[in-house]
Amino acid sequence: MSPMMAEVNQRTQLAGKNRFEMLLFGLEGGQRFGINVFKVREVIPVPPIRRHPGAHRFIRGVSHIRGVTIPVIDLAVALGRPPAEGAGFVIVTEFNRTVQGFLVDRVERIVNLNWEDVLPPLEGHGRTGFLTAVARVDDELLEVLDVEKVLAEIVGDHAGLSAAVGAAAVRAEDARVFVVDDSSVARSQIRRALEQVGMQLTFAADGRTALEELQRWAAEGVLDQRVHLVLSDIEMPQMDGYTLTTMIRRDPRLAHLKVMLHSSLSGGFNQAMVDKVGADYWLSKFSSDELVQHILMALSEPRPDAA
Repeated sequence: MSPMMAEVNQRTQLAGKNRFEMLLFGLEGGQRFGINVFKVREVIPVPPIRRHPGAHRFIRGVSHIRGVTIPVIDLAVALGRPPAEGAGFVIVTEFNRTVQGFLVDRVERIVNLNWEDVLPPLEGHGRTGFLTAVARVDDELLEVLDVEKVLAEIVGDHAGLSAAVGAAAVRAEDARVFVVDDSSVARSQIRRALEQVGMQLTFAADGRTALEELQRWAAEGVLDQRVHLVLSDIEMPQMDGYTLTTMIRRDPRLAHLKVMLHSSLSGGFNQAMVDKVGADYWLSKFSSDELVQHILMALSEPRPDAA
């Protein structure tokens, strides 16, 4: 376990090449799932867990790990199964500015895939709503879990603006933002936050669909009437946000568009990748106040090469 997970922080060079590394794990009964490696801090044997009366039913309890107390989520319960009493590992994750652990039965290995081979969920596939994509590994269709949605189910889906930001924000009815994100939770949060200041929104669930729509608008001569800023997630099926940004910058018809990458991923490599692919801004998920403030700022500034 330790040597494998020690490699996680050395693999960020794959970002920007439309590649996806997924940690495979399983629950009791043999079913296998995947989670993006970039969301994983480490994998450890199940530590002592202290029950927390009154906690959400998904939470087994809290554990003290490396000097920090974190909630431990029983993933089996979240997926509608009996509690994972025999779980062997905790996958410690960091995303959306939080750290939490997920109880799992076993952890297998890391697989390297192309985002083009990671597909949106099939209609009717899977018994839960906590599914963001499917991928074929070892001749088996694996589910990629939407752990952001699991967390939102526990802590609530807060997308309201603070009174101060709401009062200070100018109305932005003329602002048109193209939101690209495969997470239904993220799209809902973004919609509620940006519509509070009057922005007009268009949505796509993956980078390839977004690129095709932008190219269609450009061909029809309506691009600048449809979009003023592209707000894109990074990790998405078909085409990731880094690749989408690269393709936008390579197309002379699209290159002037402002692009903000909005990701649950943590780590210093994000800013380096923003610079490498030519995005204008990067913002960590999810704060409604920060999102509105950053978009209003971005819309008010000229792009450096357009000044």
